[in-house]
Amino acid sequence: MTTDGLGPTIRPRRLRTTAALRRMVAETSVEPRQLVLPLFVREGISDPQPISSMPGVVQHSRSTLKAAAAEAAELGLGGVMLFGIPEHKDATGSGAIDPGGILNLAITDVVGEVGDALTVMSDLCLDEFTDHGHCGVLTADGKVDNDRTLAAYAEMARAQAHAGVDMVGPSGMMDGQVAVIRDALDAAEHTDVSILAYSAKYASAFFGPFREAVDSSLQGDRRTYQQDSANAVEGVREALLDVDEGADIVMVKPALAYLDVIRRVRDAVDVPVAAYNVSGEYAMVEAAAANGWIDREPAILETLTAIRRAGADVILTYWAAEAARWLGSSA
Repeated sequence: MTTDGLGPTIRPRRLRTTAALRRMVAETSVEPRQLVLPLFVREGISDPQPISSMPGVVQHSRSTLKAAAAEAAELGLGGVMLFGIPEHKDATGSGAIDPGGILNLAITDVVGEVGDALTVMSDLCLDEFTDHGHCGVLTADGKVDNDRTLAAYAEMARAQAHAGVDMVGPSGMMDGQVAVIRDALDAAEHTDVSILAYSAKYASAFFGPFREAVDSSLQGDRRTYQQDSANAVEGVREALLDVDEGADIVMVKPALAYLDVIRRVRDAVDVPVAAYNVSGEYAMVEAAAANGWIDREPAILETLTAIRRAGADVILTYWAAEAARWLGSSA
């Protein structure tokens, strides 16, 4: 609409005039409390080992892991997600259940370091511990046995709970995994341990750098249990099943290629929704920034804002600590 030929009377640009005004009317915010930092801990090392495909990310020793967790708590992050890398693997992933296994020791280390100042989460899956690299126990003909794997997950959940974890993250995409884990935790009197369910986890090309990060032994792919990237309705169905089975938070992974799924899941469930800003997404931005093709800090913050805008309440991201520093300095 115009007035006496003097131009439009409705001018949305008025609310973009200054930084303070833009900040005041911003519809979406990213806060440190909404960010979770994934951390890798490797058995048998004394110094951090760089991950070449994820610049700035390392495999920690037990001592440096504690320091990283303490820093995360000081920065006001929502939590850390722990992944263990054992020295020895076997067909059943027995190191995942062993109380002296690297992941269970790391849980106790970190809980002892940060107490209640940080939510300590742990990956509940066998893939880092199996010599075949799959997320479950295999049949004689090499297929992942869903129900035998569930029994292993129940043991793993109890082991992580005994180690002191606050929240377990079942990421294997086995049918019925949340219900079995909830029952196992409750039967062991760990009713306060919560479940972050990897509900809509897709068989994605963006997981590549993560394979290096955990020294994956995988041959082939995980398409018989992770979701097909063409399917969004299925992602919502998986999330609803996990809520029915007792999930406290549901997650979509990866994030950027699945923003539509994040929104659909957010609209469908009545529990918090998380999204995992995965290794390949991280590596792409880092590579482009290193080549001078994009401005790194704004690109990272824009990425995290997009994931929040799509509906994620919580974001797992390798930029969590760095982003928290930026967000703290701009507050």
